[in-house]
Amino acid sequence: MIKKIDPEVPRRFGNLELLARQVVEGFITGLHKSPFHGFSVEFAEHRIYNPGESTRHIDWKLYARTEKLFVKRFEEETNLRCQLVIDNSSSMYFPAFGQSGDQPSKISFAVECAAALSYLLHRQRDAVGLSIIAEDTELHTPAKSSSVHQRMLFSHLERLHHKQNQSLNKTSNTAELLHLLAENIHKRSLVIIFSDMLENNASPDELFSALQHLKHNKHEVILFHVYEKTRELDFSYQNRPLKFVDLETGKEVKLNPQDVKDKYIKDMNDYFKQIKLKCMQYHIDFVPADINQGYEQVLLSFLIKRSKLF
Repeated sequence: MIKKIDPEVPRRFGNLELLARQVVEGFITGLHKSPFHGFSVEFAEHRIYNPGESTRHIDWKLYARTEKLFVKRFEEETNLRCQLVIDNSSSMYFPAFGQSGDQPSKISFAVECAAALSYLLHRQRDAVGLSIIAEDTELHTPAKSSSVHQRMLFSHLERLHHKQNQSLNKTSNTAELLHLLAENIHKRSLVIIFSDMLENNASPDELFSALQHLKHNKHEVILFHVYEKTRELDFSYQNRPLKFVDLETGKEVKLNPQDVKDKYIKDMNDYFKQIKLKCMQYHIDFVPADINQGYEQVLLSFLIKRSKLF
């Protein structure tokens, strides 16, 4: 088994890059002791030798240990282009919106996961880009593998991570923006999306069309459904009248949660089941990511996907 990383431990470091390093190195340590040790990231410094190319850069010491020919990789070599996409609509700030303290939100979890993946991709000499979307595209950087680019990405992620005063009424326009993204990133990229998939401006069919567009353009896609299970899916609230506010539209409704709990849970389960089935149909990896269950679910899904691409 992979040792679970307590999200609160790396968060105490404050610095997002240090947090990402701690998460990745802790994950890799657990990976080497688990049944998944084959997904080691030792290939970050080597690639398999191709017959006919120069033998000058073969790592003979590694050959002595493995009896396999590997060539040392260099900074400019890139195996994979990956575009990280973060949904920054208001609903992603649940459940921490308007509350003091260090309570995690969907956006903070998504940013931390993106930082960890960015660190891991850079370590593997892969190129990584970042897109932040909500009503419009707030940020889009092309995928690069340089150290300067990596520092710039962490700077953008750090600002998003520490954003405290996110305003209400910031709706998601995921479907339209994914259509644009499909045309504006390098062909045959790996697109990793972090979103709660709670759309106010589009029907499910429009969202599925955008995901299908990404696949049509030869991109591989991992969709991480970011959610808070206890309140968002299980609807676990006190049995008393409460006021609920839609963070994206500002609409309010007062009700007793127990009066609608069964129907709410059924409707939510049906909605996300529909998304999961469509993703399977389009050969898109759909990965549930509960913000209270740690980073392993995200990192392991990425490594499994990457191993299938090479």
